[in-house]
Amino acid sequence: MPLLDVQNVMKSYGGVTANHDISLQIHPGEIVSIIGPNGAGKTTLFNLISGVERPDSGRVEFEGRNITWLPTPEIARLGLVRTFQQTKIFRDLSVHEAVMIGQHLHCRTTLWEAFMASPRARRERERSMQEAFDVMEFLGLHPRAHMITQNLPYGEQKLLGIAIALAAKPKLLLLDEPAAGMNSKEALRLMESIHKIKETGITVGLVEHNMRLVMSISEKIFVLNYGDLIAEGVPEEVRTDPKVIEVYLGRPKHA
Repeated sequence: MPLLDVQNVMKSYGGVTANHDISLQIHPGEIVSIIGPNGAGKTTLFNLISGVERPDSGRVEFEGRNITWLPTPEIARLGLVRTFQQTKIFRDLSVHEAVMIGQHLHCRTTLWEAFMASPRARRERERSMQEAFDVMEFLGLHPRAHMITQNLPYGEQKLLGIAIALAAKPKLLLLDEPAAGMNSKEALRLMESIHKIKETGITVGLVEHNMRLVMSISEKIFVLNYGDLIAEGVPEEVRTDPKVIEVYLGRPKHA
């Protein structure tokens, strides 16, 4: 059974179709990329999958459960967690504090218990602090634990977004343009981090424009253009697909 099953999803804005009858599946343990030129509908598709927006028609299933109309926090609680392109996250918090926020979906302490600093609240805070540190250590951010997030180098701000998402304990992690704006060294570190995430058993889906990264780490690629799914397959199939070549290079199909 696929971990994620997107069935005939449609989304339009004022007569402009962002996603047109898109169906795709992501299976457990995969690294899957969704690519396409600007305006292809990639982020819209992520929004529909994660509950940020609702499709006009179609269905999204996660682990066999219909999540099409569930609120985003409930979808995240089930284990489908995404990042956003925004890098300036919780600007005035320390890195450690920001990662701890990613765990709030799984906290059981009531507001009253937290206010009264009950034994359960103290135990949960201690556990949350340790688990957040473990995530930072996993991604190599632990030396920055006490740094204010807005002072992080750009590449580490992007990693922080991933750390916050990992703290939410995802089964499927969706990364929206994680390499955007990174230099080659930062992109290499990101690629290594994604491989490490997969090795822990987490499935990864990403929207990305960095083709070197996409072709290096993806086991399957879906290609969107003007809201349509025009190709899918392993990297070598997608790289040589005439429709994909035409979209990216502007060559006629017979070329």
